[in-house]
Amino acid sequence: MVFLYGGLMKNQFYIKDKLIGADKFFFISEIGNNHNGSFERAINMIDLAIKAKVDCVKFQIRDLEKLYSKTSKKSLDLSAEYTIDLLRRTELTLSEHKKLFNYCKQKKIIYLCTPWDSKSLKFLESLNVDFYKIASADLNNYSLIEKIIKTKKPTLISTGMSTIHEIKKTYGMFKKSKINTVVLHCNSTYPAPFHDINLNFIKELKKISPIVGYSGHERGIGVSIAAAALGAKVIERHFTLDRSMEGPDHAASLTFEEMKALTKNLRDLEKALGNGKKIITQGEFINRENLSKSIVANKDIKKNEKLKLSHFDFKSPGDGISPQYTKKIIGKKVIEKINKYDQIPLHYLNKNKKLLIKKNFPLTWGVPVRFYDFLKIKSQFECKLFEFHLSEKDQQLDFKKFLPKYNSEKLVVHAPELYSNSHLLDLASNDLEYRNISIDNLQKTIDLTEKLNELFPNTVKPIVIANLGGFSMDNEFSKIKKLKAYDLLNQSLKKINHKNVTLSPQTMAPYPWHFGGQRYQNLFVYIDEIMEWSKNLGLPICFDTSHSYLACKNINYDFFKFTKKIMSVTNHIHIADAYGLNGEGIQIGDGEINFKKFFDIYRKYNDITFIPEIWQGHKNNGEGFKKALNKINYFI
Repeated sequence: MVFLYGGLMKNQFYIKDKLIGADKFFFISEIGNNHNGSFERAINMIDLAIKAKVDCVKFQIRDLEKLYSKTSKKSLDLSAEYTIDLLRRTELTLSEHKKLFNYCKQKKIIYLCTPWDSKSLKFLESLNVDFYKIASADLNNYSLIEKIIKTKKPTLISTGMSTIHEIKKTYGMFKKSKINTVVLHCNSTYPAPFHDINLNFIKELKKISPIVGYSGHERGIGVSIAAAALGAKVIERHFTLDRSMEGPDHAASLTFEEMKALTKNLRDLEKALGNGKKIITQGEFINRENLSKSIVANKDIKKNEKLKLSHFDFKSPGDGISPQYTKKIIGKKVIEKINKYDQIPLHYLNKNKKLLIKKNFPLTWGVPVRFYDFLKIKSQFECKLFEFHLSEKDQQLDFKKFLPKYNSEKLVVHAPELYSNSHLLDLASNDLEYRNISIDNLQKTIDLTEKLNELFPNTVKPIVIANLGGFSMDNEFSKIKKLKAYDLLNQSLKKINHKNVTLSPQTMAPYPWHFGGQRYQNLFVYIDEIMEWSKNLGLPICFDTSHSYLACKNINYDFFKFTKKIMSVTNHIHIADAYGLNGEGIQIGDGEINFKKFFDIYRKYNDITFIPEIWQGHKNNGEGFKKALNKINYFI
């Protein structure tokens, strides 16, 4: 691995605040001369490019008197004569180019312009542009190239109409001068036939230049996306308002909708390419548990028997001992009867670790439980709070069969997200019928909580934590749609009787997992909205560290600034680690959160309760919760 000065890799450099050659794509919308000589049209195209969220807009500038020799004008063939005539009619003045440069600066989009001659280069230098692009036609124009090299500015080189020998020679001039350079694969026909594009040549260019790109003139956006997947870090495409307009570039240009789609696809591809390492993602873990197999007993196994292969069957779900560990548990002595159809308990594979809690543990903590494992979990933890994580089926059980008649601990209830008929709770849905079903479902959970509270007499008003909805399938809500969703949520809450409980919306991750697949979450994600709507709705917040860290990372917001703000409206905390963009519920210390810094803030609010909400932490008598609490002890 080779490093360059300033901590950047050899294949990275900056243009303004854009890192070129890293894991992001730099997308150039080439307006070129597609404004057809209209300054107003050029301004409109810049505005549309900004709306499409491109990184840079590019123009062309040439001095026609310098560019074409006077003697040749008398003997031009028809195509050259047409080209010169068209260029005369579509060129902008130097004064107009300066206005475009300043407009781009004002609008905070990068301006790029290809100089076709020395006079044009000199003008661009007077503007102090950030970098240059050499057109394919000038790849062998060493006089112009040497002048560009003297500017010491980053340069993009298009390679259409050139041999590999010519490409190597021109790139070598920039390399020798230590100029940051990107070599762009290109086919200079307009539009380029698909069979002539030869995207695999990008692989050869990568042997020449550390950073390569693609300047496309084909129809559609698919080839450009493929070029990015093959390693092109800079993508350049022509942009037009109308493909039928006069001029050679319009037919090979993207419309606004195509440009917008290409930008989105490139950003999606950035995320999809990943780091090349094989890991099991959070969504896969969920599906792995639901779909894979566990070792179960195919008959009653008596106490003191030794486990044998003949005792086993392999059935879903995969939340027990995986069949891959069959040989490891054969011969283990059964310490208590295992009933037919039951999973072989995890402790036959893992040793149950002892929980060590500091005597002066300063915060009120608890653990998540279900009705059926309450007594077992309670025997493992000396805590002051239990948070019941309910499913739809749990709500149909007679909880009194599972719980003692008196419990001194505090009661917290986590409402189901998923109710019968795969109904995801959504009090902000546009669908009135769906919203009313959600209202009824949450009311049932609140009513159940009030009955459950009879067994927890020391709890005056139990907390009911809920993910109140506002999710979408494929795209994030617009600002207007988000405001409407909050308003619908407010209307829904007015129809719910929650005076005997403390209803607390949970802070949410931007990309939650539903049914083992990713969705978009729009409510209770970002701090300013959470603070505003906590006040508007009169509801305290359940602060989920894992969810909110992912939200902060998604918009590049400081998580500890978020933490300081939200504590004033928080009544309960779910503590778990997180990683990446959607890795939630991770064991403390296995993710990216600096928990020492987090607890430095939390200690000032020691009346706020918490649980370790580690995914699958309940397994093996709460082993994951024990690990988390031991690690939390270290930070407090």
